[in-house]
Amino acid sequence: MNILVTAGSTREPLDPVRYLTNRSSGKMGYALANAGAQLGHRVTLISGPTHLDIPINVDYVPVETAQEMFEATSIHIARADAAIFSAAVADYRPATFAENKIRKSEDRLTIELVRNADILGSARTEFRYEGVLVGFAAETENLEEHAREKLHRKGCDLVVANDVSQSGIGFDSDHNEVLLIYPDRTESLPVETKEHLAHLIVQAVQELRIRKG
Repeated sequence: MNILVTAGSTREPLDPVRYLTNRSSGKMGYALANAGAQLGHRVTLISGPTHLDIPINVDYVPVETAQEMFEATSIHIARADAAIFSAAVADYRPATFAENKIRKSEDRLTIELVRNADILGSARTEFRYEGVLVGFAAETENLEEHAREKLHRKGCDLVVANDVSQSGIGFDSDHNEVLLIYPDRTESLPVETKEHLAHLIVQAVQELRIRKG
């Protein structure tokens, strides 16, 4: 099976020295890519900047901005049997890029932001992807409700949801606790290492691929 995995955060530049980003470490996405390779699949990992070692036996595609991740995904998703979108892509980017460093002057600085393209939301529509589609939902409230709405709105076969407000798991941690949200059911995976959870998620993807035919 060919598996596409997106991982890490994206960086949206403000000027030559500053950018907007988020707290994603990329650990879950890299664990998924590694698990896929260990289970004998061909894995393409599209990753924003991280401090992680690249898993062995994967095709690595480095990107920085949300637009670069969108373009890379549009190219590589066509040959994927399953696509796992675990990257924490910036929803917005600065409307303009300052060619020179923004100098400190006033007490307040207003920055206009514009929306980035929705990569997961484009999979079924713009990319015309028909394989197994897996999204991630990092929430701070109403976890299952928001994740299930995302699953239906974006045409996913599975959404992996986690509560990032909980300390000790999720962002920057080696552990996580997730819900597997399917169209017809929800499964809970208790706190475990991201490596162990990644194997369980890839196995769930394998089962979805068999059912999809």
